[in-house]
Amino acid sequence: MPRTALRICPLCEATCGLVLTVDGTTVTAARGDRDDVFSRGFVCPKGASFGAADADPDRLRSPLVRKGGELREAGWEEAFDAVAAGVRPVVERYGPHAVGVVLGNPNVHTMAGALYPPVLLGALGTRSLFTASTVDQMPKHVSSGLLFGDANAIPVPDLDRTDHLLLIGANPLESNGSLCTAPDFPGRLKALRARGGTLTVIDPRRTRTAKLADRHVAIRPGTDALLLAATAQVLFEEGLVDLGALAPHVEGVTELGRALRDFTPESVAAACEVDAEVTRALARELAAAPTAAVYGRIGSCTVPHGTLASWLVDVLNVLTGNLDRPGGALFPQAATDRTPRPAGPGRGFALGRWRSRVSGHPEAKGELPLSALAEEIDTVTDEGEPVRALLTVAANPVLSAPDGDRLDKALASLDFMVSVDPYLNETSRHAHVVLPPPPPSQSPHHDFAFNTLAVRNQVRYTRPAVPLEPGRMAETEILARLTLAVTGGHGTDPAAVDAAVVERTLGAAVRDPHSPVHGRDPGELAARLTGENGPERRLDLMLRLGPYGDGFGARPDGLTLQRLLAHPHGIDLGPLRPRLPQPLKTRSGKVELLPGPIAADLPRLRRAMAERPAGRPVLVGRRHLRSNNSWMHNVPALTGGSNRCTLQLHPDDADRLGLRDGQPVRVEGAGGAVTAPAEVTDTVRPGVVSLPHGWGHDRPGTRLTHAATDPGVNVNQLLDGSLLDPLSGNAVLNGVPVKLTPLTGTKL
Repeated sequence: MPRTALRICPLCEATCGLVLTVDGTTVTAARGDRDDVFSRGFVCPKGASFGAADADPDRLRSPLVRKGGELREAGWEEAFDAVAAGVRPVVERYGPHAVGVVLGNPNVHTMAGALYPPVLLGALGTRSLFTASTVDQMPKHVSSGLLFGDANAIPVPDLDRTDHLLLIGANPLESNGSLCTAPDFPGRLKALRARGGTLTVIDPRRTRTAKLADRHVAIRPGTDALLLAATAQVLFEEGLVDLGALAPHVEGVTELGRALRDFTPESVAAACEVDAEVTRALARELAAAPTAAVYGRIGSCTVPHGTLASWLVDVLNVLTGNLDRPGGALFPQAATDRTPRPAGPGRGFALGRWRSRVSGHPEAKGELPLSALAEEIDTVTDEGEPVRALLTVAANPVLSAPDGDRLDKALASLDFMVSVDPYLNETSRHAHVVLPPPPPSQSPHHDFAFNTLAVRNQVRYTRPAVPLEPGRMAETEILARLTLAVTGGHGTDPAAVDAAVVERTLGAAVRDPHSPVHGRDPGELAARLTGENGPERRLDLMLRLGPYGDGFGARPDGLTLQRLLAHPHGIDLGPLRPRLPQPLKTRSGKVELLPGPIAADLPRLRRAMAERPAGRPVLVGRRHLRSNNSWMHNVPALTGGSNRCTLQLHPDDADRLGLRDGQPVRVEGAGGAVTAPAEVTDTVRPGVVSLPHGWGHDRPGTRLTHAATDPGVNVNQLLDGSLLDPLSGNAVLNGVPVKLTPLTGTKL
């Protein structure tokens, strides 16, 4: 008899609540949960296809271990024996930095991915950490760290109360939002328009979001920081700067005005290809709006001045008095955040505490650029050992990092490689051991990361909708065992990992005079934790010690796991509210508006004012509503239609090249060449071409049956990995010149 079960969707950052229909152990349907306190019934095509993604027949069901050069099914004990035997000798002979760790985007979509990689990295002690952040949002982390002293203190636009929203490099009608967790982002934008608000979109493509806007500015790709700097300059020039209640919490306003003096709308107009009066209008409209918020995303991050662009987004919010006020951009407060500490100076944020071995890239937020992974494996220098063993967790850098061909070869040269992945994909096919987590229906879910970016404070948790199948292992246990296997604890009960975290956390809490459990007995507190397993006990611990928690009885009406379980559709914790100065961890205890590293990078931006188009088209990426990076091309329900790997170009450019719609076109960049069918459309501006990210499923040795029938091409192969934003190490993926050559023959 079919039954229903609740599940938070893990397939994008919107975190919508779902109602699953389950027949036996199979999810047969999914719809939006109308009673969910956050998503209120909204669902996108990905969520509606939850069952198809969950039941994908290509998902691995058992571990794979390489024997005689081939990956073969094995038992769990054999797999972890092989992990320990393969990784520990590398650590013991060459040191922990010879073991690289790659964390992919799906880690932030699972409980296991949030709870265990920090423990793994702390125990292993490697500095060779690479994540999807440096092909995505690292500029925002760096700019937030420099401005606010905390790389994870990212203000989000108050979508439901703002009067004026300016989006740059963002297309939430396709992405569902990113670094801004907002179920039904499209509906929230339409509500903004309906209440008389204004939507402005800056994007070289006339995206679905841009079509909804009051004003669309078709900027030349890669010049985002110049346009934002000029907008800020107008605020200073025309006396429109008004910090309001922010003033006591900000330093560096006068110095910033001097630093931006040269970035006039007229001086950047030719580089941005935006008329000076349009830029002045952007500034005046921001300043005049009762409330306003500026929001930038991946299009403004993956450019040569990504950190400066991310910094200027918040500079504009500060200069107009819209940071940390309702209707502006505010700091969310998640239920599992640490106990709030009194406001005051902090340690600040440091860049470049160590550097990569080959090219000397500075670390950012403890990470090295993913673009440098291949050279860290295949290049020998006098500066230490190369990466000889690699752990990848939910990562496919062969497709997501620049120059996948070089990385593909580098992975084949490793002494040992472990992949935690449900698929044998373009990266995991190189592994000596593959450890497959179960499908999402068999896993619990709580959004640790995305609730820190949510447009409304709330908390939700769902237990597995379907029992764990015989022969499968929970992802939490997989990562706990992996931690033990690579750090010398192989054979230890994996529950010891959670127990150690609980003991360490409570030990620190009882010593902290600002903690609600200061001075209490940690053993007595640990005994009061509830939950069916270690991960649930850790969630209970974080809820109790968090900003809304019960403090282990100190606040009887506060949050606990048991209270959360009693509210299966979640608990609404209210709209975002002003929090300054508490989130600030800078050394001054204030928003440091012109940090030293930013000021030192402004001359590079100033030189960009003189740059002009080189006569070659420039490349930008794009997202599809029915996919998420390289994840979902193996689900038939989520491919086809508009979700295709085509090269979009403007009709004028097509006419100049003699290209017809559907005709094959060779695209060449510094890292290589790909061939894709032309899609002639006026939604891209002249001189700009667009290929989507995440395709290229044509390598041998994978088990992605459906994806291989329409593999598309890997856009990142056009890049050689040498173009990085110097402050963050983020790859430059947008605004890159390419060469187009029409090919004869039938349509692709």
